[in-house]
Amino acid sequence: MTPLFQEARAPTDDELKGLLDQIVARLMKLLTRTGHLVEEQGMTYLAGTDTDRPLASLQAASCTYRVAFGPRAGQKVLSLRTVAGQDEKPRKVLCADAHGFSLDAAVRCAADQRGELERLCRYITRPALADERLSRNGKGQVVLRLKSPYRDGTTHIVMQPQEFMQRLAALVPRPRLHLIRFHGVLAPNAKLRAAVIAQPAQKGSASAHEHTHGQAARMSWARLLKRVFDIDDERCACGGQLKIIAAIEEPVVIVRILTHLGLAARAPPRAPARELSLNHAA
Repeated sequence: MTPLFQEARAPTDDELKGLLDQIVARLMKLLTRTGHLVEEQGMTYLAGTDTDRPLASLQAASCTYRVAFGPRAGQKVLSLRTVAGQDEKPRKVLCADAHGFSLDAAVRCAADQRGELERLCRYITRPALADERLSRNGKGQVVLRLKSPYRDGTTHIVMQPQEFMQRLAALVPRPRLHLIRFHGVLAPNAKLRAAVIAQPAQKGSASAHEHTHGQAARMSWARLLKRVFDIDDERCACGGQLKIIAAIEEPVVIVRILTHLGLAARAPPRAPARELSLNHAA
């Protein structure tokens, strides 16, 4: 019998470079088609600022480390170099670099490595920057400390508060834009998608009757609490069924009730993000 699955091998340097060149070419075509890039006489450059689309102007300026609006519009942001620059970037294993893009194929985790999978998900959903790397200097400017120095030795970026807000606004996704996209066998039109995803409930069950005629499937707030916080508001500790008597939404009343019961009236402080560590292929 012919085996259905074979052990995946690590890609070669030429395969990585070819894939990266293909990604860059398709991305440049997409940016040119959408009007973010202009191609003339064999040269490609960013399109000018569009006053009718301020978010597009912010994104274009952010790509070139320039200020979009204000008295310093068009100028480069101030950067501080506190370490010596590197003449050549150290080459990583299973990593390709070309035209300012990089493709890393060294990070991997097996299906049974739940801890590594959780770290990978946390890495994907991490915020734009860490609070502990932001500070204000004596002039009131925002100082962003880079996680790792650039090749030229840059370790900090200094911006005016308005310039910093422009950079943050450039990261805001457009309305109704999918933030999670699936590729390969999980892609929406993949032929094998039905074989690897959970199938819908059979007709006649309670969950199937709840969402008919193409209505979006939405979970109740009680089931969401159970899934996220492991709190079951529909069952009592004795095993009986609970019934909602009232929903208290006034903050003042909520604080009085929690204080009377001897419970904390304020949410606990958020813990800082944990340091990410992934297994790398040898």
